[in-house]
Amino acid sequence: MSTRLRWGILSSSKFARTKVIPALLRVESLEVAALASRDLTTAKEHAAAFGIPTAYGSYEELLADPTIDIIYNPLPNHLHVPWSIRAAQAGKHVLCEKPLAMNAAEVDALIAARDANNVVIGEAFMVATHPQWLWTKAAIDEGKIGQLRAIQGFFSYTNTDPNNIRNQAEIGGGAMMDIGCYPIFTSRFIMGRNPLRVCAQIERDPNFQTDRLSSVILDYGDVHCQFTCSTQTNPYQRMHFHGTKGRIEIEIPFNAPPDTPTQVFIDNGVGPQTQTFEICDQYRIEGEAFTAAVRGERPVPVSLESAKGNMQTIDAAFHSARENRWVAL
Repeated sequence: MSTRLRWGILSSSKFARTKVIPALLRVESLEVAALASRDLTTAKEHAAAFGIPTAYGSYEELLADPTIDIIYNPLPNHLHVPWSIRAAQAGKHVLCEKPLAMNAAEVDALIAARDANNVVIGEAFMVATHPQWLWTKAAIDEGKIGQLRAIQGFFSYTNTDPNNIRNQAEIGGGAMMDIGCYPIFTSRFIMGRNPLRVCAQIERDPNFQTDRLSSVILDYGDVHCQFTCSTQTNPYQRMHFHGTKGRIEIEIPFNAPPDTPTQVFIDNGVGPQTQTFEICDQYRIEGEAFTAAVRGERPVPVSLESAKGNMQTIDAAFHSARENRWVAL
């Protein structure tokens, strides 16, 4: 591998263009070397806009490029595992967007491909490396709010466009897959383990058949997590952590802005306090961390084993809503 690891962007997705590529271009340890689209004209247009030197008119051409070390996969959810497997078979390391798969069983196939091809594959939960989340986990682990007892979360936005992939049930659309995966992941991140069982209620859009309002309880035994996510509710996000001696509230837990500081509030008996974090781009930090993992300098921030736990929890939530009962993992 070259001194600067060479990344290839698998598709010209809007999310990649607006969030991830601009951040990766500011990471000194890597080079965004190529971009692939199913249309060469589109690929050339977007590559030129970012100064990316190589454009490909098919995904296959990108995977066949021997100079590419790492593939970033922001394809629609149903294409995450198939194309990540193909990238692994081509000898590429892969950072794949969340949710990693359509279900937990798919993750097993990706784990097998990773192991068979001796590559590094991770899930792109950028919150796992953001300073506000690292501080929150350390504060809870150190007992700053006593014993953690309850976690509460809310994440919502409004999107009623029938052509948007988030409103297409057959390819992994819906609130749970798109944004419910965040409170699931962050509760597991704080707890350091999977919940024991899950209970969920889901209300579906009559036209899209996607879950547009989902409320979930995760039972960790001594800690309960409750969250609601929605794709047809006023935009809002918040995470609360309640302990025996205090509480922590993360103001912007998931879509932390790259151009303003973020804040975490803690009240543990000495009056409310604010912990402020300097401006940072969580996608840049994510790119740096994954590149370091490929070099063997640190563990993968979100491993496939962790991704499987998240998908098992999502699977259990859907199962619970269908059968109107608690479902054990």
